[in-house]
Amino acid sequence: MTYVEAMEKLAALGPELRAGKTGEPRKFSLEHIRALLRELGQPQTQFPSVLIAGTNGKGSTAATLAAITHAAGIRTALYTSPHLVRVSERMRVSGEQGLVEIGEEAFARNYFRVDSAAQELVRRGELPHEPSYFEVMTAVAFCWFAEEGVELAVLEVGLGGRLDATNSVEPLVSVITDIGIDHTQYLGNTLREIAGEKAGILRENGVLVTLSQHPEANAAIGEVAVRLGVRGVDSARYLPGSRVEGLGFRRPGDPPLARNRYELSIDGEIITVDSPLAGQHQQRNIALAIGTAMELRTNHGFVIPNSAIEEGIRETKWPGRLEWVARAGHAPVLLDVAHNPAGAWTLRAALAQLPDDMPRTLIFSCLADKPVEEMAQVLLPLFDATSGDPVRARDHVILAPIQNARAASVGDLLAVAAKLDAPAEAAETLPAALARAQAVTPKEGVIVATGSVFLVGELRELVLSQEK
Repeated sequence: MTYVEAMEKLAALGPELRAGKTGEPRKFSLEHIRALLRELGQPQTQFPSVLIAGTNGKGSTAATLAAITHAAGIRTALYTSPHLVRVSERMRVSGEQGLVEIGEEAFARNYFRVDSAAQELVRRGELPHEPSYFEVMTAVAFCWFAEEGVELAVLEVGLGGRLDATNSVEPLVSVITDIGIDHTQYLGNTLREIAGEKAGILRENGVLVTLSQHPEANAAIGEVAVRLGVRGVDSARYLPGSRVEGLGFRRPGDPPLARNRYELSIDGEIITVDSPLAGQHQQRNIALAIGTAMELRTNHGFVIPNSAIEEGIRETKWPGRLEWVARAGHAPVLLDVAHNPAGAWTLRAALAQLPDDMPRTLIFSCLADKPVEEMAQVLLPLFDATSGDPVRARDHVILAPIQNARAASVGDLLAVAAKLDAPAEAAETLPAALARAQAVTPKEGVIVATGSVFLVGELRELVLSQEK
């Protein structure tokens, strides 16, 4: 069976959060993924793992931690979701060129191994239906990681935590990043409820690496941790002090949103943090990655020198997160997957670091099951050419469609903009939106593309293809 055939079968499973072709919301159950993994010989038991949950920052934390352990010479696996462009982005293993995506042959081989096991379970009546897209992808990743003999897997939770397919592992360390309101139809309507779902990745007498955050989230996580006898690791000691060169500090050649640069003391030695991940919020994610690396080093036998922490942070690759793409002959593009209100506020804080007189064009779209109006309220006023502010008079908002069954229609987006009295225009396609943005944005300005992983992934490919 070929990679193309695997992609066709995977697409037939339907959206990740739906039950196959019916489009109905599925009932999540760890028993389904556990049955599948048993049929596959329990590949998830063949490597130790770190499990990372949260609303925002879990992917950045996972990417930074995996880069650190790879730099330490540990054969590392990284599993993240969703992908920007290719499904293979979700699973990577240490190679000579860093963390390398799964190849087509390996993906096809492991996909059909998982598919065959799933079909057999359905035939025997041990599964009520085919596994979901995400369950299949998780099983493929675990099979490949076991096949590759990885020494540590860094796993980003897909949705929630308690019932997420990744929670089928028994992690050495659990990590919880910042929690906000998202996926309320699955996780609950309050921070306390959502945090309780995220805390489902904790284990009895296990380890939790985290940072203090909203009191409601702290309380919910703390209750679960106390009940399970979890040992907490506070990463606050790895946050920067007053001397931070990042935001507002730029060296020649740096983009306006500079790398995070600062010094930290680790076990009495000063290291330099020099992360390509821009934005002050990334300092929390970097601290969580360092805290986890130190826990692995101190209590789990992994050799991770300070030099590997420095190198891993410096070499972290996590595209589409405040990613500044400079282009010859056109305005640069700032790509950011701000797919919920918390992400929109983070992007807004980053935009405040840009020169006030820099003309801006926003390309925006998002999924219909997101709080569209709330995200628009955060972002659209920053690009309002009719606000009376002469500095913003050259700004534009372009609303674009994205190729996803869950996408908000351009008509719905226009209605939201009209309700906010925010001037906006519609594009028929994403390439048309980019062409229009390039036409109306001077070279000294910036095009900001945000609102959805799917928008950023497609637009990133368009932008990079123009530069070839």
